[in-house]
Amino acid sequence: MLNLSDIRKSYWQGPEEVEILKGINLSISKGEYVSIMGPSGSGKSTLMNIIGCLDKPSKGIYRLNDRNVGEMKDYQLADLRNETIGFVFQNFNLMPKLSALQNVELPLIYSKVDRATRREKALEALKKVGLEDRVSFKPSELSGGQKQRVAVARALVTNADFLLADEPTGALDTQNSEQIMELFSELNNEGKTIIIITHEQEVADYTKRKIILRDGFITKDEVEEKVYA
Repeated sequence: MLNLSDIRKSYWQGPEEVEILKGINLSISKGEYVSIMGPSGSGKSTLMNIIGCLDKPSKGIYRLNDRNVGEMKDYQLADLRNETIGFVFQNFNLMPKLSALQNVELPLIYSKVDRATRREKALEALKKVGLEDRVSFKPSELSGGQKQRVAVARALVTNADFLLADEPTGALDTQNSEQIMELFSELNNEGKTIIIITHEQEVADYTKRKIILRDGFITKDEVEEKVYA
């Protein structure tokens, strides 16, 4: 599904060029459940931005569904993100004045899906995450765990090729964190590809493949087969 070949990313800090990613080689296939871990400064956020087509590498080739991301224009990247990637963020990124249903519908509005189809798909996505009884609630009326479930539903509604979750439990308590990770495990068991960026070992332990970054390099890439009932 996605392949990164000798990916390097540098930024200028004044007169000095600082290399954040130093030759990342990584392939992720359809149906995988992957965590990318690393301490602060390891490059995991930079790698997430490249995987999510939010940034381009300085060097190397990133191919997503056989398309060279580095050669794409900004409007093409925007379309690719909306069609291919379902984002889940630490702080939910919900629109405060919209209901749960309307928040989930947003990606479909950008894709110019008709109103009736939007509503049907959004209701289906909210049902999948167990929030069919909260469709009219606004974010201020939802718990942290419920907000993140809305965010997951929004990521699912376009039938994206994979979910990319950035510290998805960072704003949640232990119980809600476990529920969200169990939801991700259920979705993966149904065939959804999931990539999670995290610094928490407890979160990574839910995934079937763990990738460790340190100082811009992948230092460990291990697979552990897990089956969740």
